[in-house]
Amino acid sequence: MRCNLRTPHLKASFLVLLVVFILSATAAAEPHPVQAQAPQGRSRIGVALSGGGARGLAHIGVLQWMEENHIPVDYVAGTSMGGLVGAMFATGMSPEEMKNFIEHVDWDEALLSEPRYDELSFRRKEDRDGYQVALPLGLKHGISGPNGFSPGQGVGLLLDRVSFPYSTISSFDELPTPFRCVATDMLAGVPVILKDGSLAQALRATMSIPGVFTPIELNGKLLADGGLVNNIPTEVVRQMNADVVIAVNISTPLGGREALQSLTGVLTQSISLMTIANDRRDLSMADVIVSPDLGSYTSTDYYGYRDIIRLGYEGAAQKAAVLRPFALPDAEWQEYLAERAARKRAPEKVANVVKVTGASELDERRVQRKLQKTIRGELDLLRLETRLTRIIGEGRFDALDYEGFVQNGVPGVLIRAHEKTYGPPFLDLALNVSGSGVAAFDFSAGGRITFMDVRGRGEWRNDILLGSSDLAATEFYQPIGESHFFVAPYAFFSKAARNAFVDERRVAVFHDERGGGGFDVGYNTGRRSELRVGYEIFNGDLAPLIGDAGLPTSHGDSGQVRLRYTFAGQDSPTVPGKGLRLVLNLSHVFNSPGTTQSINQAELQSTTFVPISAKTSIFFGASGGTTFRRDAGPFQLFSLGGPFQLGAYSTDQFLGNHYGYLAVGFRRELYHLPTLIGRKIYWGGWYEAGSAFNDPSSVQVLGSINLGIIADTIVGPIALGGAVSPTGQTKVNFSIGRLFQF
Repeated sequence: MRCNLRTPHLKASFLVLLVVFILSATAAAEPHPVQAQAPQGRSRIGVALSGGGARGLAHIGVLQWMEENHIPVDYVAGTSMGGLVGAMFATGMSPEEMKNFIEHVDWDEALLSEPRYDELSFRRKEDRDGYQVALPLGLKHGISGPNGFSPGQGVGLLLDRVSFPYSTISSFDELPTPFRCVATDMLAGVPVILKDGSLAQALRATMSIPGVFTPIELNGKLLADGGLVNNIPTEVVRQMNADVVIAVNISTPLGGREALQSLTGVLTQSISLMTIANDRRDLSMADVIVSPDLGSYTSTDYYGYRDIIRLGYEGAAQKAAVLRPFALPDAEWQEYLAERAARKRAPEKVANVVKVTGASELDERRVQRKLQKTIRGELDLLRLETRLTRIIGEGRFDALDYEGFVQNGVPGVLIRAHEKTYGPPFLDLALNVSGSGVAAFDFSAGGRITFMDVRGRGEWRNDILLGSSDLAATEFYQPIGESHFFVAPYAFFSKAARNAFVDERRVAVFHDERGGGGFDVGYNTGRRSELRVGYEIFNGDLAPLIGDAGLPTSHGDSGQVRLRYTFAGQDSPTVPGKGLRLVLNLSHVFNSPGTTQSINQAELQSTTFVPISAKTSIFFGASGGTTFRRDAGPFQLFSLGGPFQLGAYSTDQFLGNHYGYLAVGFRRELYHLPTLIGRKIYWGGWYEAGSAFNDPSSVQVLGSINLGIIADTIVGPIALGGAVSPTGQTKVNFSIGRLFQF
């Protein structure tokens, strides 16, 4: 999970703002702190760290200033992000180590609702390729979804890594610095002080923002973010027997009149006012209050972590007059550091056993078997996290978290599985809109229902799309034993429109109707590739729907043996930043309407994206197909024209027994969308050249210069582009829901 956080990340959406303001409720006026006098002897100092999302990273700067000025921290308690920072400190990390840890966190990835595209299994990649509405649904209890935008798998793995060395402690008092965090009991509406048990689970609970992260069930209680009821846990620190309580308040100040000019501003200000009494009460229990001025940084500005930490440091420095009296002389400071270091634990280097809990007996055995090789030898937590993420990418679980345990002196790893509550079966949705101006417009919508664990490891996939193009399809995918080999019988019915041209003029629209089925045998590597060999037969009908009724029609049966190899090595199904996608089709057509003899065909399609900076990638596309020395039937003709297939021309404008196509261009990140709306907006430009032809001696290479913008949203990509050919042909192309494939 390594990425550069220098680019703008996670701009606040309406819902995230709404929730975050609950968690970072604001005090209208800071109460006057008690002017603490330099104590006689050694006072025990406790620190309370408030919640507030990315603004909570300022706590690191405060702790850094205190460390540099030899001010000890004997107890620490935190809520939400304050809980995470407090736990990192409590487990023995120095502020410098905490900054290094944060620097290598990809918060985009950590907050995803599922693993990255390149971490998904090949089957789930196929789901995202065709059904790109980012709304996870299931049919287990009727149509329903998860009870949070994200199960928090990415964040959870961060918490597991921090907590792992202390998996076997019986109380958080055994940490190098005694620690507490606060969660909210969602059923009783009261704060829950977490002081023992699993440290990782406690941190998951305190950070489970309602509506954003799935609540955590712990000790029979359904727990969510503690900021709902106790955002500044000063009373908790006082109960830990601290003589002096230092509260670090990073809440966003109440907005002025200008903040109330929008509905969002009114709602967030209203919620802050509702919780202001709790904040005032909590702050009144502190001896010293540090309130860094974080300016305009919001709770989702993780990209600004360096500045936020610096502002936290400066906020502590402004309180130097009341903080320095608690500083220790050099000798006592070294004793304090030595005592803290003596309580620090290193993570286990080996794990001789894996246990899995929380799933069905069959799934627990599957996960255990998949992890045995991962933990063999020296235990690598990053490698373990990668393997857990890829198991999540198979689609059966919301989250998998880990911690250590010791049984009869033998160290091991315990995996907690969190099964999806809303499926299987799962429902993936598609909304496909595309067109080139007013005259060419297509719309279809539908879904894919996937039943899992049918006859063991089998999957039964069912598709239906209705609109300008219709599709009804079913496939039963059955792995052979525990191997990567599979069999897959399938059936389908499809109906689509096909344009017919004479020269550059569209003269008719045909309906292309096919119904049939087939049987494949194949090998699936798991994530990146799949090879299929099989036989397919269908009955086809091709006849004019609009236009010249005198054009020839085709009707009859077609049968073929085909081989298909797919390599899916890119990092996104919409706008990749890196990687290769390759599809190879080989077929022997025994018979088909419009042909008098069997034909052989081959087609290769590929796109490669190469990053050249953090925001920019260049790409290359190449594809080609041939019918060798024979003539293809109307159902086997290759076509060019349309977006990413010569964008300055109409779809299916060029047909032939052979074709070739090349593209080169770039794409660059333009803007980061709010989390609940999508991911990023890109713009790009590319040049295409290609030809579809029957006679190689009469090849005419056509070109297209393209410029476009693509937004990766929750309903799939939304694309708008313009294209012009060297000869003056122009098109404006758009699509919603599914990007035209290269």
